[in-house]
Amino acid sequence: MPDPLSQLMADRDWLLADGATGTNLLNMGLSSDEAPELWNADHPEKVRALYQSSVDAGVDLFLTNTFGGNASRLKLRGAAGRVGELNRISAELARDVADKAGRKVVVAGNIGPTGEIMAPMGSLTNDAAVEMFHEQAEALKAGGADILWVETISSEEEFRAAAEAADLSSMPWCGMMSFDTAGRTLMGLTPGHLAALVERLPNPPIAYGANCGVGAADLLRAINGLVASGNERPLIAKGNAGIPRMEHGHLHYDGTPELMARYAVLARDLGVKIIGGCCGTTSAHLQAMRAALESEPVGDRPTLEGITAALGTLDSQAD
Repeated sequence: MPDPLSQLMADRDWLLADGATGTNLLNMGLSSDEAPELWNADHPEKVRALYQSSVDAGVDLFLTNTFGGNASRLKLRGAAGRVGELNRISAELARDVADKAGRKVVVAGNIGPTGEIMAPMGSLTNDAAVEMFHEQAEALKAGGADILWVETISSEEEFRAAAEAADLSSMPWCGMMSFDTAGRTLMGLTPGHLAALVERLPNPPIAYGANCGVGAADLLRAINGLVASGNERPLIAKGNAGIPRMEHGHLHYDGTPELMARYAVLARDLGVKIIGGCCGTTSAHLQAMRAALESEPVGDRPTLEGITAALGTLDSQAD
């Protein structure tokens, strides 16, 4: 049987994914020195409320609160031994919310980078990375996640390790990189590199794309590069709600719901299948995005000039 996400993609022209996790939890009282994943056990009612707000906004897919839920990142908070517990609880909360939605909503088990640099440039070996990702994947699977959602990856080595862990877990997965450095990842990869990489994997993702980075225009520049590669695998776009600015000691994203609605339509017209938001994206943004996707007719594939005219100038120029 196809996985729930593949079934939805087969039936729909586009799907709406959720928005931010960390920045929304900060707005709900999470302190900047707390690991969001600890709230799965300590404040499950708030994590559940975040999930519910996404479902109420009309998403077809939302992520678990487990982006930093691997042993390497949790070790920094003295919680390396709680990987299984925290990931499982988060997925269980998400599963319950999704099952009560009254429609098909996909639970995506969120897996972010380890936070370490992989060999040969760093000290993290492939085996160690696979072990960390696999531990997280198994807990998300046990909690009821439908798919694994690997995002914000910068290196080919870490992307491959996450793919291997998904294979060991027998879980369908999606994979995204963040092109936040003049159109490249922090490790220098281009969208074209990612487009070629996914097809060389023994277990390619069911969809792939770009997330986070800088502004929405830069995110769509990366998507444009994926489209230009000729790879026809379903695409994902999950861009930040504008650019972060410090205001009165707090981080504020300047992207309005209207801007994110324009971004969503442009992403759809580029051929993106799964459209969502990342940092700074609230339920108000998601509601505007869904309304625009449902009401505005499909247009011609936008050019980079058309994207910047609609969303603003690029934050960084590609080299």
